[in-house]
This record gives sequence, C-alpha cells and structure tokens, in this order.
Amino acid sequence: MDDGDENEQVRELQARLRQLDFFDRAPTGFYGSITAKAVKRFQNRRGLPQTGVVDEATWRQLLAVTKKPTAAELKPATTNKLDEPDPRCKQGRVLCISKESRTLAWMIDGRVVSSMDVRFGSENTPTREGVFAVGWKAKDWTSTIYHTPMPYAMFFSGGQAVHYSADFAARGYAGASHGCVNVRDKAKLSALFDQVKVGDKVVVHW
Repeated sequence: MDDGDENEQVRELQARLRQLDFFDRAPTGFYGSITAKAVKRFQNRRGLPQTGVVDEATWRQLLAVTKKPTAAELKPATTNKLDEPDPRCKQGRVLCISKESRTLAWMIDGRVVSSMDVRFGSENTPTREGVFAVGWKAKDWTSTIYHTPMPYAMFFSGGQAVHYSADFAARGYAGASHGCVNVRDKAKLSALFDQVKVGDKVVVHW
C-alpha cells in the first residue's frame, strides 16, 4: 500500500494506526500524505526503514500490535478532522474542500468559521479539482439529469455543486455522488448556505 491507493485495506490500515494514536482522524480509505506520515511514525517506532510505504514487514508488525478493527472503527460517525488548509484558501471568503481528509471548511481571511464532512464523485463521475467560484445557489433543487433532490445547492462548476445528501447521511462513505460535493449534516449546511454568497471562492484539492 502506498500513496494514491484507495481501498478497504487502506481503511483497515488507518483504523489500526488509529488504535496506536499514529493516525488522528476517521479512516477515509485513501492513502495520501497524512497516512504516509502516520506510517513513517509507526515504522520509526518499530525500527523499520521510514519509507511511508506499507511493505510486508510493516504490515506484519502492525497486525502483531493491533486488533482487527470493528465496523465502528472502520467507519466511525465522528466528524472528520481538518487537514492543513490549501494555500489558496487563506485569503478572502472560501469553501475549502479537501479530498484527502474529506472535509469542507468555510474560511474567511484564513480563519475556519465552520467545517463538515463531505464525500465526492466516483471514479466514473469524479469531482473536479481546482479553483472555482459559486455561480448560483438554490435552496430547493432537484437534479435535472439524475432527478435526485439537491437541497441547499451551491453550484461551482457546471452541474457540480455542494449540497445536502440524504444518501450520504444514511449510508456514509459506502456510496458516492455523481460528481457533486455531498454534505451529510443538514443543519450545518443550512447555516453555511445562508452565509455563502454568489462569487465566493471554491477550492477543491487533495
């Protein structure tokens, strides 16, 4: 396992590292820089080469000092922890969206005003990355393509929008969007919707 992998084995890796306090957030199943740093810390503690890559020796030692993660450990209901904001998020009014930590941070002049868990599109319908702006908003909207409700929609790139997803609230990361940024906390998103203005910046990054 190494950088860029995304699967259930990575989720198990993160849950086991979390048992040892090397990984301090909810497992996402994505192997990015945060996971690599946690692996390096574990390797250092066990006297292994600090590669940040899980080879057979690293995995064997991790299995020896941890227990099989429970379903609650693999997919906890807790809010995901924010990572370091992308530099492009540190000025002005920004919806700062991280694919690695699966979070949305509403930031004003470098300060986090609120944050929430998000999920993204699948491999076939990926959420676009880059710098965008909120083009328009709709409190009650239904997708004209997929005919699914998109409450509190804030469109930033064509048909892609930040919006509430009842499916995300019910199934968590077992599902995916059609490219939109799904939010599962309706109350938080409702408050955010009232604060965000058309023209505010949107940054989607790893």
